[in-house]
Amino acid sequence: MTFDRAAGLAESARALAAGEVTSRSLVEQALARIAATQGEGSLNAFRIVRAQAALAEAEAADRELAAGTRKPLLGVPVAVKDDMDVAGEPTAFGCAGEHPPVAADGEAVRRLRAAGAVIVGKTNTCEFGQWPFTEGPAFGSTRNPWSSEHTPGGSSGGSAAAVAAGLVPAALGSDGAGSVRIPASWTHLVGIKPQRGRISTWPRGESFHGITVNGTLARTVADAALLLDAASGNHERDPHRPPAIDASAAVSRTPGRLRIALSLKPPFTGLPARLRPEVRARVVELAGRVADLGHTVEEADPRYGQIGLAFLPRATAGIAEWVGEAPHPALLDRRTREAARLGRLLGGAPLRAARRAESALHRRIGALFETYDVILAPTTAAPPPRIGAMAELNGLATDRAMIAACPYAWPWNVLGWPGVGVPAGFVTGGLPVGAQLLGPAGSEPLLIGLAAQLEAELRWHEAWPPQGREPAADVPAA
Repeated sequence: MTFDRAAGLAESARALAAGEVTSRSLVEQALARIAATQGEGSLNAFRIVRAQAALAEAEAADRELAAGTRKPLLGVPVAVKDDMDVAGEPTAFGCAGEHPPVAADGEAVRRLRAAGAVIVGKTNTCEFGQWPFTEGPAFGSTRNPWSSEHTPGGSSGGSAAAVAAGLVPAALGSDGAGSVRIPASWTHLVGIKPQRGRISTWPRGESFHGITVNGTLARTVADAALLLDAASGNHERDPHRPPAIDASAAVSRTPGRLRIALSLKPPFTGLPARLRPEVRARVVELAGRVADLGHTVEEADPRYGQIGLAFLPRATAGIAEWVGEAPHPALLDRRTREAARLGRLLGGAPLRAARRAESALHRRIGALFETYDVILAPTTAAPPPRIGAMAELNGLATDRAMIAACPYAWPWNVLGWPGVGVPAGFVTGGLPVGAQLLGPAGSEPLLIGLAAQLEAELRWHEAWPPQGREPAADVPAA
């Protein structure tokens, strides 16, 4: 039985439970779509495809379904980013060379399996997730389903490309400076960066000293929330254990009349960043649609101050740790080695100072939430760059290009607070751009409810990349 690839995560789970389709059939179709789009020059979303293992897991899921077992994702094919441990597979995290298979699932993958999901593969990411593109000598270039000449973003670009092209209904990514929200923006998806600790990063209690969290990518808010619920929870040794939420219930909960701060000013970085007029226009149009729903929208900016001083030591010290564990350090990108050298310099007193600064940043930036409920901001300052645009740049030039394109997302990683990326429409050439809904600690239900309300109005999930369904046009979010 052929099952429409437009069926999302929730619809696939429902059809499986109703006996309308088998897990083996769904997994076979997902594997066929992946195989047809792998390799340099094609979409190239996956680093590892678990064809035999996934089919065996699908057959086991079918036996459970036939016996009456019911789990949230029983038999549904999903993908995870290649920074997450899947038992029996290597975790290369974008790096070249041979990597040993790991012995056990990471906690997020373990929870997906406990919910019944079938992991069909591990998706491409740039080296140690550092950049907003998904390219490298280890696997080539992952391409954007909306335009094969452009990047899907990064570092969760493989997960985003796989979902946007309909290879799988949803996927896990990770977000250390926007790495879920940026590719969601550039591939017309919903991307949830949850509260720190919501989805475990174990076997690392903290990833990149707490700035990186695992998150979800899907075509709809409901599917992103369902995957969030399935993957959420903690290892007993996790240092961050936020109170549980019901993300799926929030999808159908009316958020009430909200006070929304429209923030268009990038945080100060020391390097130039300017919001492109065509992206600004789409975000402002989206803010207008928010106002049309009955919410109050006013321009206001958080007091970010010198928040970059609290980001850089945590990011670079995290890279230094990964480099120290790399089996083939000589194969690493020169920019990675430079970042690791800086991280070793900043890994002592500067790192401790960066960690101590977090509580003061919470108070200062959180003061905005005494007046407003949610911040609406651009996810990126520019549409997706072309493949290879940053490939040959040196470290400083890469940083300049990266900040110029993506200055908006990373402060929420320092804070550890949740954000939901939503589509904001298309710009010249049919390239997608997005916006992010940002809130204080534990605000996922509110952000998800607002995102779902917008989705019901704008129906962004009905637009597909040209090779999938209707071609994209130069149109606003509406």
